[in-house]
Amino acid sequence: MRVLLRRSIIFLLGLATIFIAAGIIDAMDKGPNEAIVGIWRGEYENLPAATLNVTDEAGPLQGAMLFYLIRRNEGKPSTSSPGIPEPLFNPQFDGKKLTFQLSHRHAHAETTSDPPVTFHLELTGPDEAKLVRIPQDGPSYVRMVREKRWARNRRPSADRSLSGVSSSI
Repeated sequence: MRVLLRRSIIFLLGLATIFIAAGIIDAMDKGPNEAIVGIWRGEYENLPAATLNVTDEAGPLQGAMLFYLIRRNEGKPSTSSPGIPEPLFNPQFDGKKLTFQLSHRHAHAETTSDPPVTFHLELTGPDEAKLVRIPQDGPSYVRMVREKRWARNRRPSADRSLSGVSSSI
C-alpha cells in the first residue's frame, strides 16, 4: 500500500512539474508584441476599409497597411476596392497603442510628394482596436478586428495577403 501511495505521489509531482514547465515555456514564448501582431481588418459602412498586417517574426515590429477605396455612386450600392499595400514606417508599440507612419504617395493622384501620415492602432480589447489617423481626417476612427494571430517565431500560414484595404482614410 505504501509503495502504491509513494508511486502515486511521485506521479502527481511529475505531472505538476510538467504543467508548470509548460506554462513557463508558453509565457516565455509570448513576446511584448503579442497583443498587436497578426492580421487586423476594418470595415466602414459594412465594406472592407483597411487591412493591417503586423509581425515581429524577423525581430523588430514591421508590417504593411492596405486601404480600400470606397466608391459611392448615386442609385447604386457602395463598393470598395483594394489600393496598394504600403510598408509601416517606424512602428512603435507601448503595450496599448501601436504608432506608425505610412507613405501617402499612392493614396491619391496629387499626393506623390506628401509627407508620411501617422496612425495609431489603439487596443480596445484582446482582438479589437481603433485605427486613428493623426491629425484626424475623415471618420474619427475605424474599428479593427484581429482575425489572425501569429505564433511568435513561427511562419504565419499561407494567408499573408493584404487584399482588401482602402485609400479612403
